[in-house]
Parts: sequence; C-alpha cells; structure tokens
Amino acid sequence: MIISRLSLKNWRNFRSIDIDLTDRVFIVGPNASGKSNLLDAVRFLRDIAKPGGGLQQAIVQRGGVSKIRCLAARKEPAVEITVELKNGTDGPTWRYSIGFTQQVRGYRQPVLRYERVWREEQQILDRPTPEDTADVIRLTQTSLEQINANSEFREISRFLDSIRYLHLVPQLLKHPEAFKGPGLAEDPFGKNFLELVARTPENTRRSRLRKIEDALRAAVPQLINLSYVKDETGIPHLEATYTHWRPGAGLQREDQFSDGTLRLIGLFWTLLDGDAPLLLEEPELSLHTAVVKKLPALFYRMQRKRKRQIFVSTHSWEMLQDRGIGGEELVMLEPNNEGTIATVASKSADIRKLLSAGLSVAEVALPRTAPPDIEQLTLNLE
Repeated sequence: MIISRLSLKNWRNFRSIDIDLTDRVFIVGPNASGKSNLLDAVRFLRDIAKPGGGLQQAIVQRGGVSKIRCLAARKEPAVEITVELKNGTDGPTWRYSIGFTQQVRGYRQPVLRYERVWREEQQILDRPTPEDTADVIRLTQTSLEQINANSEFREISRFLDSIRYLHLVPQLLKHPEAFKGPGLAEDPFGKNFLELVARTPENTRRSRLRKIEDALRAAVPQLINLSYVKDETGIPHLEATYTHWRPGAGLQREDQFSDGTLRLIGLFWTLLDGDAPLLLEEPELSLHTAVVKKLPALFYRMQRKRKRQIFVSTHSWEMLQDRGIGGEELVMLEPNNEGTIATVASKSADIRKLLSAGLSVAEVALPRTAPPDIEQLTLNLE
C-alpha cells in the first residue's frame, strides 16, 4: 500500500496543499520552506495509529494545536489532513480524513472537528456521530486509534502504524553518555539504533550486516568484517576492521566510525528492514557526492524488491541529477506570505518541456527553489 495523495489545510507552513504522490517522492525547497513539516504530517498520522499513541499524545508531542496550526489560518482554525491510500492494482482504495481544533473554553483540549473514512466510494465512517454530540469527550479520541471502533478500516491503522522514519545522528551513537535522559518516542534520530539491531533475530541480523558490509565496500572500501558484538557489560556495539590501518591494529567500534559510515549503516539497515513506507530526511548528509549520486538508483532497486514507498527530503544537486527521477516524483515547495505552496513538478507545463528536452530535475527545479536574494549572502555579513 502507498499514500497516493496528501491534502493538508492549516498544517504548520501549509495553508492549503493537495498533491499526488508516487512510489518515490523527492521533496525540495529552500530552508524553512516546510520539507520536514511535510514529512511530519505523515508521521502525525502514524503517531495517532500506533499502539500507545493517539490524537492527544501526537498533538502534545508537537507542542499543542497552536504550534501545529498555520499562522495564516485566520477564519478557518481547524487543522485538516487527508490521505488517499492505494493497495496495489487490485486492492481497495482508502481515504482517511481528519480535522481537529482546540476547545475554546474549559480544559482547552484538542478535539475532533470531523473524522471520515471511505473504502472506494463508500463512506464507512462519518464523525461526529449523535453519540459524539451527546458526549463531547468522545471527540478527544479518533476512531483510528481505538481497536473497538476501527474494525471496518483496521487496514488503514496498521498501514499508518508501520511507517518508518530515521534521521540517524552519528553523535548519539558515538557519545551516548552525553545524551542522558528519556529519548524521544520512536527514536527518530537513532539514539537506540544499536538496541534495535540487538532486538533483531540473530539470523536476520547476520544476514543484514553481511549485505551492509558488501554494500559498504563500494562506499567505504577500507572497512571490512562488519559485525555485531556485546561488551562485558552487555551493551551492544558494531565492530569492523579498517584495511588501511597498521596490521594488527585491532577492531574498531562505532565510536571510531566516520559520520558518513554510520549514516550509511543506518540507511542500509532501514532499507532492509521491512516494506513499510520510509521517510528519509536529507540522507545525503556527511556522504561523498559520488555516493549521493547513487542513492536514487539504490532506492529504486530496493523498491522493486520490497514494493515500499520512499519519501526523501533533499537539497542535493548530485542526487537530483539522476536522469531516472521523473517530474511526477518531485514535490517543489515555495514559501510566500500566505504559507508554503507545494507543487508536483510534472504539473507545470514549463517544467515538463525542460525535462522532455533532457534536463535533469536538479537543473530544472533547484534553481527555482533557491532564495531570491541569495546573491546578497556574501555581502550582508560584512
């Protein structure tokens, strides 16, 4: 199953957007245009659907409705999200739509404005119901998060719960002692990545690490013998040998790996871990440009095997130079005074002409997303 359409109203940067999505989605735009916020709309639905989550917790984790609602909302205060889900060529098409706001008095809790579900063209949920109206506390929870209420569309809940996000921060692995305290739910920055590896069944773990080592030989040719171990206190580690070090120098652990190596290991592991939709935020960070150029082809090959949808936010010219990326796969963000506009590149006749003439999406799209006054950057700091 994939998210084939996403509509947002009053979500963070976005006053109103409605975009079609494909198996592979590349999101580009200037800094602070909303690339992370676009991905977070998908994560928000996942946070509602996951066990132990729900509407209230998902909103609290983001600072409340006031922090989520677009500043340009004005007369329409409700935040609204709609996703259309396609289940292959023969499976049903689902549509899930939610609108929520905040109570104007009392406990000021987030409450549903509406919640709706369609299977094909048949609507099977339409809230608020008369029972909701009689007991407004019911509107503090979605039907999506309730097992006794989502039986007719539990397929949606399971799909959204399966969505994966990982933006591995190497320093969290190298220096865990410097980041004490409770971690974030879902561990989006990889603080507990090694615990994830440890929880994986042994045969699966060995198979994945062997595949990752084979892939790393192309990107980090000096690294060999990647393995998983536990130290004397039971803490999990990754170990490897570097061929360019002196003979007998011994194994090195993850705190001695380069940032790029750790990011690649996290990326490869996540690509091998299931077939759920995957959200990747600037995967090019810390990587050599030659490696970055190969990422779109890698995503494509992994998708052919696992049939999973991949979202990628990026600033990378090298990544978007891949001629295999089509205009229908590129979402362009453009901020203005009324919020950010999101456009699928292939919807523009001008862009279609340039792409058909042989230009890459990097050559066509990135100049259009550059800040208009960027030439002043070298002058304004003097």
